Amino acid sequence: MAKTGSESAGRNCNARRASVNTDAPWPSPELARLRVLEMQAKLHQWAGENQERRFDDLFNLVADPHFLAMAWERVSGNTGGRTAGVDGLAARTITAMAGDGAVAFLRDIRDRLKAGDFRPLPVRERMIPKPGTSKKRRLGIPTIADRVVQAALKLVLEPIFERDFQPCSYGFRPNRRCQDAIAEIHLFTSRGYEWVLEADIEACFDRIDHTALMGRVRRRVGDKRVLALMKAFLKAGVLTELGQREGTASGTPQGGILSPVLANIALSALDEHFMSQWRQTMATRPRRESRRRRGLGTWRLVRYADDFVVVVHGTRQHAETLRQEVTEALAPLGLRLSEAKTQVIHVDDGFDFLGFHIQRKPKQGAGGRRYVYTWPSRKAQANARAKVRALTTRSQPSLEVMLHRVNAVLKGWAYYFRHAASSRVFQYLRHFTWWRVVRWIRGRYKGLSWKELRRRFVTTHRQDRWAIIAEDGTMLTNITYIPIIRYRYRGASIPTPWASAS
Repeated sequence: MAKTGSESAGRNCNARRASVNTDAPWPSPELARLRVLEMQAKLHQWAGENQERRFDDLFNLVADPHFLAMAWERVSGNTGGRTAGVDGLAARTITAMAGDGAVAFLRDIRDRLKAGDFRPLPVRERMIPKPGTSKKRRLGIPTIADRVVQAALKLVLEPIFERDFQPCSYGFRPNRRCQDAIAEIHLFTSRGYEWVLEADIEACFDRIDHTALMGRVRRRVGDKRVLALMKAFLKAGVLTELGQREGTASGTPQGGILSPVLANIALSALDEHFMSQWRQTMATRPRRESRRRRGLGTWRLVRYADDFVVVVHGTRQHAETLRQEVTEALAPLGLRLSEAKTQVIHVDDGFDFLGFHIQRKPKQGAGGRRYVYTWPSRKAQANARAKVRALTTRSQPSLEVMLHRVNAVLKGWAYYFRHAASSRVFQYLRHFTWWRVVRWIRGRYKGLSWKELRRRFVTTHRQDRWAIIAEDGTMLTNITYIPIIRYRYRGASIPTPWASAS
């Protein structure tokens, strides 16, 4: 399998080679999952044994039937599998083909990869609105074949680069989530980190420099076939909604399976820059205390994909200085900060991050002592109300269908924010949704009296005074029943999926 690279810097050797039988029969999904997990654990282990090791024989893994079968399972099982690329093929179209269907499709991809004939097609452009604004962002939809190969590349590359990623990064990484980033910000802002550099990278996915990105990939990958395949995906181009072909001189299209991993590889340069300085200044407690006594600030970076904040223990001037430092760290990647969205604020004034509003406020009955609280931001609440409005219009075919759709939105939104101080917000959204559904019923059934409405659609349930149900028992979810639980900070001890497997 993977022929590992240099045991020392600048030198490659064939110390280990994974045993991959490229002529093996096509595996079952269960066997593919076990085999892929086993090989990912080995890659993760080997990458951790030597931080300078390069992997020189990864292409055979990308073309291995187990990895392709696992990649197909993920692509076809994803909601995006219903969307076709420029070739017009969707996952269900391939599954419905006569004969083996998906197996024949994957065999063809594997044959083209082994022969060196695989060429990515341009991604199909689709402009989607940005939530809460009138602007739109470009979404690139690759073909199903390209998505399968990208998924196979991700299965191979992710366990290797996970060894290099810093603990301050949380976006698009296994076993890490938004709540981890919020918990870290909550921890440090509660411990004297009062100034916050709230930063926004302008069009990050569209402007990442390909040369800088591939340079960082080459630090770990020495297989020229894998590098050429990744570069081909970056240069595949875009087919616009008007049918025009555009080249991609920079950036990685949003919508591609490989794009989040590539973005993390590029932005890990920012993580390394801040984490190396932080480790130097925080190596020992006396040095940290001395640094603060000398009037110098300390800081922590928390990043989720292209959104990040830097919390500072010091003065506003220290945070302003970090703005220039971030600008210089992003410049080699071809990226720059958005002047309009980048600002330095105090934690007492509050700021929004990943849909949460974070602010330090006095606590009632605590003698004026201030605590850091998190709750759903106004923008997140407005987005939730907008979704409920859109789902409670007269275009809905029936009350049952509407309740299913509204419940899915409410549950997803409430479970995301249940680790914040969301009790009042949940109550208000419950009240708002209940009246939207009642108005829908009264609009659908003209002349329906309140007495008849209560008899047909309303019943008492648990502590509720009202609970709307459909004729077959489908009930409107009451999100105030979802328990609000504090999310504990897990620090740098978040395990990877391959730790136990290795």
